[in-house]
Amino acid sequence: MNSDFKANIDKNIGKILREFRIKNKLTQEQLSEKLSISLKYISRIENGNNGVKTQTLINYMNILGITPNIIYKPFISHPEVIKNIEISEKFYSLSNDKKDFLNAIIDLLKDLDT
Repeated sequence: MNSDFKANIDKNIGKILREFRIKNKLTQEQLSEKLSISLKYISRIENGNNGVKTQTLINYMNILGITPNIIYKPFISHPEVIKNIEISEKFYSLSNDKKDFLNAIIDLLKDLDT
């Protein structure tokens, strides 16, 4: 992988992780305890100076409520995947009742195909 591209990925992911940490009202110290990783590693990830290991990224996502689409959207160029991400973003913004309703409609539409 091109080192400039990897650095761009690291910086973007770090920015997103920092934004969600702050949105969740957690300090780096609190998050390091929850993730069982060092404060220094958190700082390096958030500043884009370090890549994040897959397991650590998954733990971040679970603790901070981040969907994969949020992490990877800036790097996706395939039109159909972009459309799917846009649809899922609209879905995520709905209330739980509306999500349940829309989910039932989707199930009905799928049943029409069988």
